[in-house]
Amino acid sequence: MKLYGRSRTIAYLALPALLLAAYALQPTSAVAQMTSVGKDCSQLAAFNYHMQDNLGAGLALIQCGLAQGGRPTKSANLPLIPPNVQVSNRTCTSGSSCTKSENMVWANTSNPLNIVVNYNDHNGSSYGGTSYSNDGGATFTELVPFPFGSGHGSNFGDPIVVYNAKLGKFFAGDLVTGCGGFGIGLWTSTDGKTWTTGACAHNGGSDDRESMWVDNEPTSGTYGRMYISWNDFTVGVGALSITHSDDGVVWTAPVRIANGSTFIRDVQVTGSPAGASRYEGNNSTVFVAGMDEGGGSCNTRQNIMYKSLDGGVTFTTAIMGARFASICEKLCSSNSYFAQVNPIWRHMGWGEPAVGPNGVVHYVYAGKGTNSDPGDIFYTRSTDNGVTWSVGKKINFGADAQFKTQWMPSLSADAAGGVTVSWYDRIKSTTACNNVSDPGCNYYRVARQSTNNGVSFGSAIVLSPLIPEPAQTDPGVVSCYAGDYDYDTTLGGNAFITWTDGRQKVGSTQVQDVEFAKIPVI
Repeated sequence: MKLYGRSRTIAYLALPALLLAAYALQPTSAVAQMTSVGKDCSQLAAFNYHMQDNLGAGLALIQCGLAQGGRPTKSANLPLIPPNVQVSNRTCTSGSSCTKSENMVWANTSNPLNIVVNYNDHNGSSYGGTSYSNDGGATFTELVPFPFGSGHGSNFGDPIVVYNAKLGKFFAGDLVTGCGGFGIGLWTSTDGKTWTTGACAHNGGSDDRESMWVDNEPTSGTYGRMYISWNDFTVGVGALSITHSDDGVVWTAPVRIANGSTFIRDVQVTGSPAGASRYEGNNSTVFVAGMDEGGGSCNTRQNIMYKSLDGGVTFTTAIMGARFASICEKLCSSNSYFAQVNPIWRHMGWGEPAVGPNGVVHYVYAGKGTNSDPGDIFYTRSTDNGVTWSVGKKINFGADAQFKTQWMPSLSADAAGGVTVSWYDRIKSTTACNNVSDPGCNYYRVARQSTNNGVSFGSAIVLSPLIPEPAQTDPGVVSCYAGDYDYDTTLGGNAFITWTDGRQKVGSTQVQDVEFAKIPVI
């Protein structure tokens, strides 16, 4: 069919019925309704906005009447192991302006006391937040005003951050309007406190869910190379794409890892940690974890790993086991493409990959449990540099049981074979979770560690006290949302873990905040 002089075939059968109906009501003239983010409501179907998980796309759907924003809600303890530190410590005036979640953490390789967390924080017209620590995570300072709120137009989150050891600086970024409409903008800093506007890693009209990794191994032939993967919704149904740069200024043209004929979600790009021995005599292996979401909703999922042996120029594909049942307690009321972990968590089972020594690659994800268990955490491992994969094995503790949901896992690994997996866990729930006031919605952040490169894992480490379920009352953020990912990292014998927390209260509302914990990789 023809949309605005542009030939584009829309796979209507893949769209949720309610969104199809809403799309059909959109105006078709050249003066169709425009959103505050500069998007024409009648073009949202063409770019598959219902499949995008960034906050800018969510705001466009809200303003076009296709999604519901957040609304006010009605009004034997496990030991706390490490200190919990509030990262997102900007003062909020109301619960509806305090959505702080979705994060990535990285430390300075030359000074591990210097840590940066980039996260989503809806503050006025910006959707981003960043904090730094100079004492190893004992305290954090949120930068106000937000440094990534200027230099690249409007900021819509989807945070990324790395520290480039070769160049001696942090690189952080978000989705921004100043890089082609909805592209990937970067900023740089030597200390995490003072930031300079950097390059556009991609000038994109409809980018989504970017991820980032840097090769910090000094013996690597691609030492200092940075990689950013994302879904490009201007190509097919969201082509899985990657670009790289050796200086952070010039970025390559996108390599289309998956061309968009079948939607493959970008999960995370990764590679070997500094100090790890390289496999197959190769020193530039890069991995991108993707997920075939099966058309969305509660359909089965498929994990896929893409591998490059030439520094991100070409990729091969490995299917990671059989399709698996999705974690899906219900569908998000704000967008029925996405599965929901009750009461407000948008989650399709996405996880995180990491690479250890000797060609061992790790991946963790969430799927449906047995015996009415809504969700479990599964771990899979490759011992031949990502060619073949073990059967996904449940890694969370306890028998499968109704109400005891585990979801949204993260994973990090180091060169010595240390692996840390963390996730959200309702291990003590005995009642259903239907709204934020239900006691069955309270959760912990929990971890397990391996010291032998994933051969076995130790006992549970409880990272937090019992956390009250946070609300999502921000009218500028889709109601089914508490962050889409938490990306952990490991450096200098410590695992850095961040998550969405609900202990902070503004008025009568438990709000979303970002918390941090550091645990040794023993």
